Amino acid sequence: MAANTLGEYFAVTSFGESHGPGVGVVIDGVPAGIPIDTRALQIQLNRRRPGQSAVTTPRQEKDSMQVLSGLYEGKTLGSPVTLYIPNEDARPADYDHLENVFRPGHADFTYDKKYGFRDPRGGGRSSARVTAGWVAAGALAEQILQSVLPVQIIAWVSSVLDVSLSPEIQPENREQVDGNIVRCPDALVARQMIETIEALKQAGDSAGGLITCRIAGVPAGLGAPVFSKLHARLGHALLSLNAVKGISFGDGFAAVHKRGSEFNDTLINDQGGIHTLSNHAGGIQGGISNGEDILFQVAFRPTSTIQTLQATVTTAGENTTLEAAGRHDPCVVPRAVPIVESLAACVLLDLYMEQRAHRL
Repeated sequence: MAANTLGEYFAVTSFGESHGPGVGVVIDGVPAGIPIDTRALQIQLNRRRPGQSAVTTPRQEKDSMQVLSGLYEGKTLGSPVTLYIPNEDARPADYDHLENVFRPGHADFTYDKKYGFRDPRGGGRSSARVTAGWVAAGALAEQILQSVLPVQIIAWVSSVLDVSLSPEIQPENREQVDGNIVRCPDALVARQMIETIEALKQAGDSAGGLITCRIAGVPAGLGAPVFSKLHARLGHALLSLNAVKGISFGDGFAAVHKRGSEFNDTLINDQGGIHTLSNHAGGIQGGISNGEDILFQVAFRPTSTIQTLQATVTTAGENTTLEAAGRHDPCVVPRAVPIVESLAACVLLDLYMEQRAHRL
């Protein structure tokens, strides 16, 4: 298994480190002749980039994407597409004091145990900085999907710490999501979330949160039984995202409190075709899309780096304390919204291309 590659037909290989020269992706399997608006790719990257508001890291990266291969005169060539994002505000010296210390909550200790050697500069390969390339790949995947299907992918922040959005409130478009810096589609709830994040930032602490995603326009039939279920493939991609600790579909864990008569989505055939009267399953049955909206929630843990004194251990095994410094998000969920959308787009395009291969 290629640990740095997502997908089989639309295969995205990620590269780069947090404070190296840059990050990016090489995408194999891109169909030829599809017009690509690189400005739209940059818009998604701008939604993810650091330094965009008071509730994100102050690291200043323009995330200006460069297309190194695979496009000519605005169309895909059928060859691998390479998208590169330079690191323009890397400060590796900020991490010199962490070379021999394992930061609590980070991958420092486990990375060291696996490889016996690690890049201490902001976590190196384990940093969320590498997700910039994923967003570029997902934005490309979304354009290709939308050239053949009426797919709409919208994610939004639905919870920060103990402040939650009512499940009944769902945005109609990304403009509504981006109406405030926390990316919650309700102005009052968004203000409470912002106040919570700002208070934690002031206290040197951090918060986790929940992102909800709705995908409309997916036809029935994507995904496969057993080990290639649609929700399993989405889970594989989204659980690979830094700080994600869980994912649920449809009613999620609330389903354990329902009877089968309450949970089953009744099928009906009317003038609009076969569809379900409810959507407790989140648009997926038997691991295959049923044509309804795919709805899922992604849970993020609090940001690991906090400016509070914590007990830890050195690489020599000595007990010590650490008060982290540097530039970090007090809550990652506002910037993670486009990453969730992008990973979902990559998975859906991969499965769509797989479906076309199975049924000519």
